[in-house]
Amino acid sequence: MEDLIKAQSEICKTFSNPHRLKIIKLLCANEQSASQIIKETGLGKANLSQHMSVLLNKGVVVSRKQGQSVFYSIADARIPKVCLMMGEIMMSTLERKKNIYEKGKKIK
Repeated sequence: MEDLIKAQSEICKTFSNPHRLKIIKLLCANEQSASQIIKETGLGKANLSQHMSVLLNKGVVVSRKQGQSVFYSIADARIPKVCLMMGEIMMSTLERKKNIYEKGKKIK
């Protein structure tokens, strides 16, 4: 059980980096080449390479080479659903916090 929890924690860490999350969201839309990802994210080549290495090692993305280009795509069709769900949870959390804040302002 502890090993499973550690493995799950490692996957969650993968999603916790803003640059990697942006890359994941780009790839949820469609396969992208490394140069397309660089253009969309503004990351440098070396920085992108580091992030892609993490995403590949954690099994979040897969790659394929075509000529001189490397293309990346999401490894599991459930990942876009997870990203959507995380976004929905974040929005409902923000809404709850906003409501609490507004109720607090009315009491004063």
